Amino acid sequence: MKVSLKYYTIKYMIVILLLIIAVWAALFYAYILDEVYDNVDDGLKDRKIQIIKAVYYDPKLLNSKDFGFNEFKIKPISESDYKDKNRLYNKMFYMEYDDQDQPYRVLETDFIDQFGKRQRLEIRTSTVEQDELVYDLTTALIVLYILLVISIVAVNGYLLNKAMRPFYTILDKLKKYQFGIASSQEPQNYSIKEFEELNIEIEEMIERNELVFHQQKQFIENASHELQTPLAIVINKIDLMIQNDDLDRKNMNFLTEVKGDLRRMAGLNKSLLMLSKIENSQFNKTSKVDFNELISELVKSYEDFIEFKKVHVSITEKGFFGAEFNPDLADILLSNLLKNAVKYNKEEGTVNIIIEDNRLIFQNSGRDIPLDETQIFNRFYKSGSDHSSTGLGLSIIKTIIKQYPGWDIVYNFEDGMHYFILSKNNAHLS
Repeated sequence: MKVSLKYYTIKYMIVILLLIIAVWAALFYAYILDEVYDNVDDGLKDRKIQIIKAVYYDPKLLNSKDFGFNEFKIKPISESDYKDKNRLYNKMFYMEYDDQDQPYRVLETDFIDQFGKRQRLEIRTSTVEQDELVYDLTTALIVLYILLVISIVAVNGYLLNKAMRPFYTILDKLKKYQFGIASSQEPQNYSIKEFEELNIEIEEMIERNELVFHQQKQFIENASHELQTPLAIVINKIDLMIQNDDLDRKNMNFLTEVKGDLRRMAGLNKSLLMLSKIENSQFNKTSKVDFNELISELVKSYEDFIEFKKVHVSITEKGFFGAEFNPDLADILLSNLLKNAVKYNKEEGTVNIIIEDNRLIFQNSGRDIPLDETQIFNRFYKSGSDHSSTGLGLSIIKTIIKQYPGWDIVYNFEDGMHYFILSKNNAHLS
């Protein structure tokens, strides 16, 4: 799923922040424990000195065999067990108050008493419970993380919205931009250097594109018109030659074929010019088009062609199909659909036009094999060997549909019938 830049950055910032806090928490936990043990160890070492001094003043303390109120005990050891250094370690001891074992820090050291005997002194002191410390630290970090995330989302969202406002203005301008249509927006000045540079580059790019567009448009129109004139002249000359009674049948057939090829070339030229105009958005003006009425008018206009092909055409109105559309494109669209259904039909075939609220269905008989759904709307695609076809009719239809978001056209083949289904506003296709 696509997300905006704001939420994209916040998402990764939250994940990175979580990792940073986790690493920081581990280091902080280790640091706190080290500081606690360091302070406790210093206290134990100081108590060791005090206790050994007290033993020299009061020999009765040598009888402290168990940890009592003073949290130390002394026991005699052999000469082989004597170690001339301090040992510090953690150990669990039972606590009556909590009725469970609690962590203690223990200092173990050996000394020689006033009687020359070797003694082992063990001093203990209660320390922090690591599990409780971890729990408390984790709880505090979770609360801190949630507050940081909320703060980042709020602050970052506000700052990004404010900082990215020029970007959205530029993006909106690009969305509304169309070739050949002058922009109605006033020039903008941006306080952010990068957006100012981006806007300047886009303006220059639009100017270059407009120049190329107008040059291309002018070239295509000029080339098309220049071609149409000599083609029309040659066709007329061939007509005059065909009317010459001195021509034999062989030359007559040859000239007729040449005339057909020239007419096809003229039609191809017109179709390519039409495609270029559609793709270059030269049909921008729209109005409310009644497709029901337009279809009825087109069927009447093509009565001679329909009778010549000996095809039966029926119109079934199940709803009203109306839309904001360019009238010229609507006429071209429906004309191509109707001509396609009639031209590639079989003799005594049928064409059924079904009008619904959101769909137009052109159903026709014809060849008993389906067309290639992946190629049918491509330029110059031909399903048969019809040399009179330019292969651009369905391509023009698809190009027109692309100009209107939410519209679509699909081809289906069912029960020996070819279906061309035109839908608008993402209506469901069955």
